Amino acid sequence: MIARDKKPLPDPFRITQVHALQILDSRGNPTVQVEVSTGGGFGRAAVPSGASTGQHEAVELRDGDSARYRGKGVLQAVKNVETVLAPAVIGLDCREQRRIDETLIRLDGTPYKSRLGANAILGVSLAVAAAAAATSNRPLYRVLRNQKEYVLPVPMMNIINGAKHAGNQLSIQEFLVMPIGFTDFPEALRAGVETYHALGALLQKRYGTAAKNLGDEGGFAPPMSQTRDALNAIIQAAQEVGYSPGKDVFLGVDAAASEFFKDGGYSMDGRKLTAGELQEYYRALCKEYPLVSIEDPFEETDFGSFASLTKAVGKSVQIVGDDLFTSNVEWLQRGIDAGAANALLLKVNQIGTLSQALDAADLALKHNYSVIVSHRSGETEDTFIADLAVSLSCGQIKTGAPARTDRTAKYNRLISIARELGSKGRFAGRDFRSCGREKKGRS
Repeated sequence: MIARDKKPLPDPFRITQVHALQILDSRGNPTVQVEVSTGGGFGRAAVPSGASTGQHEAVELRDGDSARYRGKGVLQAVKNVETVLAPAVIGLDCREQRRIDETLIRLDGTPYKSRLGANAILGVSLAVAAAAAATSNRPLYRVLRNQKEYVLPVPMMNIINGAKHAGNQLSIQEFLVMPIGFTDFPEALRAGVETYHALGALLQKRYGTAAKNLGDEGGFAPPMSQTRDALNAIIQAAQEVGYSPGKDVFLGVDAAASEFFKDGGYSMDGRKLTAGELQEYYRALCKEYPLVSIEDPFEETDFGSFASLTKAVGKSVQIVGDDLFTSNVEWLQRGIDAGAANALLLKVNQIGTLSQALDAADLALKHNYSVIVSHRSGETEDTFIADLAVSLSCGQIKTGAPARTDRTAKYNRLISIARELGSKGRFAGRDFRSCGREKKGRS
């Protein structure tokens, strides 16, 4: 017999195809979805979009054609994926995330990814990671960070919406319930959900049916104007379903202060406050309520006021930089040097690639900053951030109220992960800020 040469089997991890399409996010606006095929698997990712955005965020590319989707179309970003980014990554190993991300960044060549669009670049970046997980037949969180044990995050649930996320007169953008006093994720989630439903009934009784209208992130948007009214309503709702504020459930707020900063002052609860007066206002709230998290308490360039508030209340309250840092290591390092904030809100679409987001998380954790993996107000059913939060074992995830599939999909994914991990997955609970890192000597 004459031996015949056999063709080599295809490498299962080599990227073979990359496709993109325009889909809709939770606000009914177009966004980018990317699909990556390998020799042995397939991954898909959809890109979220924010309403209140920091000035240093990576740039979403929108078509600007008023005849289609009021100019919000993303067909050019889709085209950039298929004609520019896809040819550059086809043939690469999907496990080489950093190499691929560096290729994408180099192709764009601008500081904030404005030429090809951060939405195009991030779609490819995340879909590559999803493809690596599928090809290796392993959960995404294990592909991102392979560890013996993981920490399940405390859900930070935005259950009253204000400012840009709603149509009421509340200055503060988000009022959050944080079920910290529990030993496992499903029970913590249940506490948050039950508080949410009790709050809906309370608001309807107090303000009428319209008070149960929902904001962008699924939280209620009642006709309130005072911060304390919102906090008191959440406290009462938790108590009505048997949870103790300050023991079982705690509170957080996302001030998004850049949105109510104008002419050198802050419009808060119908008053015009200086930065110093606003700091005293926050300190008073911390004394009155079981408040453990304040996000973006000042406008995004005021590192000094962030540092001052962190020094004043930072031992008991996490001061979170979102617009302040925009998930960017350069701005985060500036905050670390100034002592501004003690927590990072991590949004992958702020920076535009998975590798850069992981770099920001690692820098924060190295300097004992808490890390909160976060959604955006314009979301999709993609559950990537649930796996990301578990992979980092950062102890916190912020992904909206338990309403609408774009939010609940992330919670449902975490329920599945908790069951899968079993004894290898620990709920962060009261240790949500450090997750045991100090005990392990990580500083």
